[in-house]
Amino acid sequence: MSMEATAWTQLHNVITAQQDRRPFNRATLRRIAVFARPHRRRIALFLLLSIATALLAVATPLLAGRVVNAIVGGEETGTVTRLALLIAAIALAEAALGLVGRWLSSTLGEGLILDLRTAVFDHVQRMPVAFFTRTRTGALVSRLNNDVIGAQRAFSNTLSGVVSNLVTLLLTLAVMLGISWQITLLALVLLPVFVLPARRMGTRMARLQREAAEHNAAMGTRMTERFSAPGATLVKLFGRPADESAEFAARAARVRDIGVRTAMAQSAFITALTLVSALALALVYGLGGYYALHDKLEAGAVVSLALLLTRLYAPLTALAGARVEVMSALVSFERVFEILDLKPLIAEKPQAKPVPDGPVSVEFDDVRFGYPSAEKVSLASLEEVSSLDTRGGAEVLHGVSFRAEPGQMVALVGSSGAGKSTVAQLLPRLYDADEGAVRLGGVDVRDLTADSIRDTIGMVTQDGHLFHESVRANLLLARPDADEEELWDALRRARLDGLVASLPDGLDTVVGERGYRLSGGERQRLTIARLLLARQRVVILDEATAHLDNTSEAAVQEALGEALEGRTAVVIAHRLSTVRSADLILVVESGRIVERGTHDELLALDGRYQELYRTQFARPGGAHAERG
Repeated sequence: MSMEATAWTQLHNVITAQQDRRPFNRATLRRIAVFARPHRRRIALFLLLSIATALLAVATPLLAGRVVNAIVGGEETGTVTRLALLIAAIALAEAALGLVGRWLSSTLGEGLILDLRTAVFDHVQRMPVAFFTRTRTGALVSRLNNDVIGAQRAFSNTLSGVVSNLVTLLLTLAVMLGISWQITLLALVLLPVFVLPARRMGTRMARLQREAAEHNAAMGTRMTERFSAPGATLVKLFGRPADESAEFAARAARVRDIGVRTAMAQSAFITALTLVSALALALVYGLGGYYALHDKLEAGAVVSLALLLTRLYAPLTALAGARVEVMSALVSFERVFEILDLKPLIAEKPQAKPVPDGPVSVEFDDVRFGYPSAEKVSLASLEEVSSLDTRGGAEVLHGVSFRAEPGQMVALVGSSGAGKSTVAQLLPRLYDADEGAVRLGGVDVRDLTADSIRDTIGMVTQDGHLFHESVRANLLLARPDADEEELWDALRRARLDGLVASLPDGLDTVVGERGYRLSGGERQRLTIARLLLARQRVVILDEATAHLDNTSEAAVQEALGEALEGRTAVVIAHRLSTVRSADLILVVESGRIVERGTHDELLALDGRYQELYRTQFARPGGAHAERG
């Protein structure tokens, strides 16, 4: 592509970019400076190289003009040769500086991506569970990808572009005015001829591009939902494949049509602007030639002006759109900082201490709790809604108190939504109590280190979540330093060693997204094996057998027997048969403990527990099922 076409392509990108008229945010600029500070030496060197490259870019047209003058003036061959060698040397220097500049810009940009992504990733990991229950995963991942890369362009592209283009523009303009101010001003007069119509066309093209982006985003969301294992199953069971295909094809066809129209408009646009460039060059050659023939200008000066013209419009048009590029980068930075400004609700105290050694007791002392409202844990842009839900903060636990001595099992039973799982989430400090205290080994969890809490408490939920990785990787999540023998011992105790040994790759077999290549019972036993490998002193079981059939439940119960042995346990169960042997059973209703005692004591009370028990065992085959 010619230099003129390159310049017009750059202008096209500028005018079709989405315009942002907001003022510069000084606070954002200061925060960007904090991220840029570790790279300040490379930034300074990068700017110096940009200036040097701009100087060389102006030198070549002047030397080319001198070559023409030397030829026309009949100077010695050696003069022409020396000028040609100098032009070649400048070309080599430009190439070398270009490579070094590209290396610096890439290291700066990629270094910034690393810093931003690491900062956002680490910050997100500290966010409470409520943040993840509200946020759309795709929107959050977009911040780590698209917005971070958009911010990176501020250093790798915009910064160098503004500096080099500004230096090139000033030098070129000064040299051209020095050679012939009349021709220079006439060449500049042509600029509005294509800038004004181009902006009108650019608005239309920008609208088409935004529409295409919206359709692409909708298709991406649809594919993500439909191609996940649960989504694909739902479509097969209840979906209408023909309708699904038709809707997807309609959006894809719209994107195709927009792509064709955009390509043709862009081609016509670039062609028209290149034509204007040719007219500007014709003006330079025509008027310059006239001056040269009447001895008002040297022939070499005409050639220099023509070459400099192409180096005038390119930086001029680029600088005209510099504000758009800078604002786009600032918007990306702001979207990244928006995540970093969300304060984690759970913070470790500077003087936090580890959980005491030895057997651990669990205690809830008059605990009151309400889930945080959306504005404390989320952003409307991450939930992809116009405004956040204002609900939240209502108390769901009302003065809950109980104690599990070391090695005891405390069971929580009651209606769905009574607050049992909320109790389980407060113990490992996924949330903090609003009032009262949750204690481990007699110490408030808010005074303990996060690492020691994780090393002390193990939890198995009804989902049995696994990563799309190997059996080995899912197990090593609990103890990265575990050896082969310890892995197989944990699998044996979880009654899963036979299955894993029969898999094609054994421990290195990939379990699939969320473990969907395994059955429900197998997934649960693998999470129990992970728990056994961690050797934690407190175990929380939250409906660990809720969705299993009788055969799978029996296998999981055997594995749970291993997991609970010698450990303090808090068990949440819907099936009362699984908690008969508990040292203490708590009946939770509407966020309150309404009954407490052993299985036999609660039956004798003739209260809510007996009602739950009678409801389960009164069903046809219920008693048999519960005993199984």
